[in-house]
Amino acid sequence: MSNTESIPNHYTAKLSELDLRIAISVPPGGNWKDIPTDVPSKRLESIREGFAAGSGSRSTYYGRLHPERPSYTINTYYNRPGNGCHLHYDFIGGQHRVLSEREAARLQSFPDTFLFHGSHTSIQKQIGNAVPPLLAYQIVQSLPFKGQFADLFSGAGGLSLGAKGAGWSPIVANDIEPSFLDTYRTNVHPVAVSGDIRDDDVFQRIVETVKIARNWEEPLFVIGGPPCQGFSTAGNRRSLDDKRNHLFNEFKLLIDEIRPDGFIFENVMGLLSMNKGQVFEQIKEELTIVGNKLIPWILKSEEYGIPQRRTRLVLLSVPTAWPDFNPPKKLTALDGTNGKRSVSASEALGDLPKLRPGEDGSRKAYLSSPQNPYQKLMRGDISVKQYLETLEM
Repeated sequence: MSNTESIPNHYTAKLSELDLRIAISVPPGGNWKDIPTDVPSKRLESIREGFAAGSGSRSTYYGRLHPERPSYTINTYYNRPGNGCHLHYDFIGGQHRVLSEREAARLQSFPDTFLFHGSHTSIQKQIGNAVPPLLAYQIVQSLPFKGQFADLFSGAGGLSLGAKGAGWSPIVANDIEPSFLDTYRTNVHPVAVSGDIRDDDVFQRIVETVKIARNWEEPLFVIGGPPCQGFSTAGNRRSLDDKRNHLFNEFKLLIDEIRPDGFIFENVMGLLSMNKGQVFEQIKEELTIVGNKLIPWILKSEEYGIPQRRTRLVLLSVPTAWPDFNPPKKLTALDGTNGKRSVSASEALGDLPKLRPGEDGSRKAYLSSPQNPYQKLMRGDISVKQYLETLEM
């Protein structure tokens, strides 16, 4: 049954008078270039000066979603109109506001029953940093066997939720942020170790939990990816000096300690070009498991039934004895070249109740029954498997 009594986390951030004036100036699919030059904003002045100097189009800044296209990448700043394409597509309906937490979660493919805990800032980080569960499902479903997994740098649990849905069993998760693990425990699995994995006590608690729960008759994988801010092409700190880029060493240490059958390492595309590719080569060398083969995949979420343009690097380590397998089958495309267009923002969000800036609509009713397969998936009316089947028809 669809949940008609509440829509958790359907809250949208407040806007200043200036931001509201800016939002009203931007049409669907538009951006900062549509804002009149007489709007008094030092940030807009800076964007225009940078554009004039040839430092990039900044095409998503102060952007408004287009109803017939997927969203751009959902980041951790979707509560700010100036930090990406985060304005709601419903211009005619007067929704001059940023995305709600629930809307951002839907664009990431989290179902409506997935309850996020913590402050609004924490929830924004959980959603923006997550692996889309629907993409994770298709990655793990591609593997020829099912087994157990430990999730490092788990965040809210997008990767775990997809893996669990694909038939794998979670053993333990770890993250440094307690509120992230509150979300994880509520929605994915109760066993999680909170704390910095570089702390020896935290590390050993993870190791012992895995050793106790391990079923030697099934494959064991370590999944996850270190915090990606230091690798991201959107940031300025893309060198080995960024300590966040060394957390992959902890990923390696756990692999060395528990000796899993393989791993799934997920990260941003910027990792490939960092230090002219030297960092990626170093990571591949460091993460080598004897007897395994490393398989890199570059996956675009919009090609897998997800209403968001989000490209990710996935590095898999699997035993050489395993049968060959392929990346997930592409199901959708921006131009519809394979028969199915990528899921659009309006298809993803159109049944959610309207909001004013700063409003919490968690107790509002849906605008309608689900109008398409994606909305049915988000509201629990069909399974992931059933949803993906609709894209193959």
